[in-house]
Amino acid sequence: CNAQLSTTFYATTCPNISSVVLNVIQQAQRADVRAAPKLIRLHFHDCFVDGCDGSLLLDNADGILSEKDAFPNAGSVDGFGIVDNMKTALESVCPGVVSCADILALASQISVNLVGGPSYSVPLGRRDGRTANRAGANTELPSPFANLDELRSNFSAKGLDSTDLVALSGAHTFGRAKCNTFSHRLYNFANSGGPDQTIEPTYLETLRQTCPQNGAGTTLENLDQSTPDEFDNEYFENLQSGKGLLQTDQLLFSSTGSDTVAIVDRFGDSETEFFDAFVRSIIKMGNIAPLTGTQGEIRADCKRVN
Repeated sequence: CNAQLSTTFYATTCPNISSVVLNVIQQAQRADVRAAPKLIRLHFHDCFVDGCDGSLLLDNADGILSEKDAFPNAGSVDGFGIVDNMKTALESVCPGVVSCADILALASQISVNLVGGPSYSVPLGRRDGRTANRAGANTELPSPFANLDELRSNFSAKGLDSTDLVALSGAHTFGRAKCNTFSHRLYNFANSGGPDQTIEPTYLETLRQTCPQNGAGTTLENLDQSTPDEFDNEYFENLQSGKGLLQTDQLLFSSTGSDTVAIVDRFGDSETEFFDAFVRSIIKMGNIAPLTGTQGEIRADCKRVN
């Protein structure tokens, strides 16, 4: 079904696509160290709702209830301005050629590589959808409060298995999360009267300093405290020592009997294993139900349909 996606899709129609996108991301990354993780999250949140069709980028309009306002996205998904800058730059060199959905896939690949992650060729050729799906965004995107069964079911619904779940969670090797996504673990976790027992004690104290019990829920904390802005396998070493930030991070390792434990160990012990698996999984994610051929359109502006 994805025969039309190809790593050479723009070879003749827009040969400079990679350098144009790289240039914009480098500028963005200099201004904001969070640019790269923001861009990869856009690709993920796009693909999990109606496939990788650029639907996440659409603003509210007649007949369009934006996914940006869905609970998992509102006030937390960002980087739209960077996407607009990439689109503008590409429209000036090859107008009407590159889809917004492909911009997200290519931006993820470049972002990962730019901060120390693996280099890979990303299949391209997606076209842009003409609809958004707010209800889908509310139900199909994984919640930071999810348990392992819920997390698995979010991923398996998209054809992604345990290895994909663990490898893609490894994108939390960079970026930030707000206190309100993890502070429930720090105090009265699951009405236990105490913290989540899987959090390493000194890490717990650090997090309580950042996120006091009735503090601002919007305060940011590094997802990976060791190398917060680099793409490496430290995330998995953190999980092995009880220093995963989100509930959905730590449970990959702390759920006794789960097949995810051995996968975390494998990636924690070998960055090469993680990088290879990450590349396979993000390409697999980027292949979720793309529009190809004459389906959809090539948006002139990523925020609105033509």
